[in-house]
Amino acid sequence: MKKLFNAAFIYMVVGVLSGLFYREFTKAQDFPEGGFTQLSVVHTHVLTLGFIVLLIVLALEKVLGISRSPKLFTWFFWLYNAGVVVTSGTMVWHGILTVLGDESSAMISGIAGLGHIFITAGMVVLFIALRRAIVRDQKGASAVEASA
Repeated sequence: MKKLFNAAFIYMVVGVLSGLFYREFTKAQDFPEGGFTQLSVVHTHVLTLGFIVLLIVLALEKVLGISRSPKLFTWFFWLYNAGVVVTSGTMVWHGILTVLGDESSAMISGIAGLGHIFITAGMVVLFIALRRAIVRDQKGASAVEASA
């Protein structure tokens, strides 16, 4: 649980700072106000995918003990976080290029795609661990009812 809490906290700080970076960097570069850049959505992506999702997983851990399947939980944690970091990093990279007036490349899109694949794989593993925890919880409840 501590690992989830710490990761959520780090994402909260990074999410807030990315909003600050977007505002100040675009001002410093005289980027047109209201002009679209990936930097404008990094803030919400990091806060939602990192901070909020991991707080929800923390609550699921508290209620269902999803980390009792340690292999699955470890795979979820690292795949998901790698995906969030890679996806957010490519958004920052692409956004900076846009603000500076440079062209993006297919390589950036490819790397972002890998980040999305990692996020998706992490979510699939999370649901497998979640299902196991629910089944385990139901079996425990059935055993208690049978003995009563």
